[in-house]
Amino acid sequence: MTTLSTLAAARQDFAYGFLDSAAKRELRRRTLKAIAIPGYQVPYASRELPIARGWGTGGLQVTLSLVGPESVVKVIDQGADDSVNAVNLRRFIANMSGAQTTTDATRATLIQSRHRIPEEILSEGQALVLQVPDPEPLRGVARDTSLALQMHADADYGQLWLTLYEQLVRYKQYVEGASYPSLVNGRYVISPSPIPRWDTPKLHQAAHLTLLSAGREKRLYAVPPYTDVYPLEFTDQPFQVENQRAWSDSLTGVRNKYMTEIPNPDGSARHEISDTGYTEKLKRLAQGEAVGVGPTYFDDQGNFYHAGYLKRAASR
Repeated sequence: MTTLSTLAAARQDFAYGFLDSAAKRELRRRTLKAIAIPGYQVPYASRELPIARGWGTGGLQVTLSLVGPESVVKVIDQGADDSVNAVNLRRFIANMSGAQTTTDATRATLIQSRHRIPEEILSEGQALVLQVPDPEPLRGVARDTSLALQMHADADYGQLWLTLYEQLVRYKQYVEGASYPSLVNGRYVISPSPIPRWDTPKLHQAAHLTLLSAGREKRLYAVPPYTDVYPLEFTDQPFQVENQRAWSDSLTGVRNKYMTEIPNPDGSARHEISDTGYTEKLKRLAQGEAVGVGPTYFDDQGNFYHAGYLKRAASR
């Protein structure tokens, strides 16, 4: 006997991936446009989420628009898989999508990150979503948004070059830290999220797709696979990454990986690799476990995997 209860659809308290279908459809269209025009900032209607603005809403929206039940998701915050922000975002994505989660960068199909790119080289078929607090590289020289848009349209980046020149005159080196301005596909200059300079070269000719999204600013942009990305630099003053050649990881002894400096009570300092997923694999490997550790962007001697891209070793 047919009853009303058998005809009714099963109760759904939220849409798949939390976002409604219109939101996901819009984000996917905007993402396709961003991929088609590398580095161009595409506006979108940033939705409300159960987390505060500034805690990764932009990256989370892009991730939720892409994730599927077959996805393998990794979420990191400043390189760590176990920070409060990373754990909560990972749990939310898994609950809303049914996707698997991992701490292994080489196994993940979708990586959402705050301010870091993993040490191991990402491959084709992987997507890296970077959370961005401020997507506008011209913010420091053009406070007026309409003026910044006009400068992008004209490819007028002279004031950025002037800023770098003033740094060289005053400090004899580039002092721009995270978010180092970079030219994508020979056309648009982007702010590559607050990733350290160490990570900026990893965007160049990368096999993976990189999506950058700012929820508060309602902008997203992309670096498609195998796209040229060059940090702004003068011919006689090449771009340099942070010099950490004298540092070694206190847990594994590994050198030439991006590390954080941790002060000791006696005033000294120790160093640990920022990428905790990579560190865990090295520790398990040292204990004799069969762990697949992928090649890294910087080898044990500090050489970048694209030979000749970094024109000289860091001096600071």
